[in-house]
Amino acid sequence: MGVERSHGGCMAIGSLPPHSIFRCAHSASAANVGDQTCGSPRWIGKGLSCVCMKRKGTYERICMNLTPLQEKRLQRLKHRVNVYFDGSRCEHQEALRALWYATYPDKELSDLVSDQWKEMGWQGKDPSTDFRGAGFISLENLLFFAKTFSRLLNKQFGNRSTWEYPFAVAGVNITFMIIQMLDLQSSKTRTFARAVFVQMLSEDEWAFDLLYCVAFMLMDKQWLERNASYMEFNEVLKSTRAALERELLMDDVLRIEDMPSYSLLG
Repeated sequence: MGVERSHGGCMAIGSLPPHSIFRCAHSASAANVGDQTCGSPRWIGKGLSCVCMKRKGTYERICMNLTPLQEKRLQRLKHRVNVYFDGSRCEHQEALRALWYATYPDKELSDLVSDQWKEMGWQGKDPSTDFRGAGFISLENLLFFAKTFSRLLNKQFGNRSTWEYPFAVAGVNITFMIIQMLDLQSSKTRTFARAVFVQMLSEDEWAFDLLYCVAFMLMDKQWLERNASYMEFNEVLKSTRAALERELLMDDVLRIEDMPSYSLLG
């Protein structure tokens, strides 16, 4: 178990397996600080901050100097993460209605509290009670996803099983999983997944929402391949997170579009 500590603007964390170590030639001064490596060679010379590590015993160090653009977009994302769902707010109510009609454009919604919501995979007739873990951003993610991939929400993609996970609640869980994976509620970058993701924010301010879509499609793919049951949902979600982390740490992945699983959105 790694011991976190601040040191010169860096954060020491438990060492990671060799496949997660990026390699490149840094500046000449890097040779003076020991066995130091940094981001993929394609990052060099593009004006992006470098993800650097310094080996020291059983620790790795992540050093990130955020660009103004990265800082702005990261803070905006953190603000979204910290917004709770509030059923009394008009914009939150409208987002719920928009989610319904994005998923079922030809079916009238009787009320924001209705048994109809169970059709989408909410646990009860009031979907607002399912947002407690991930907040309003999980509704934003579902709406973003539903507008693009409603065929999956309607079980029109792949060989669907007769006993599946509840789609809406699964979506909320995916948002929560990604927030944890990227350690977005921390004030400092402590994981390589987050470091790489911050670089992705330089390329696309909607990187989080796109990553969500990739995660949803990847989770669904693994579910079907396993012929999983509802009781196995947590295991499938855990496997999905591990696969996302592996892809984020690939040398040639600079954007969400570079991730192998991005092809699932096609």
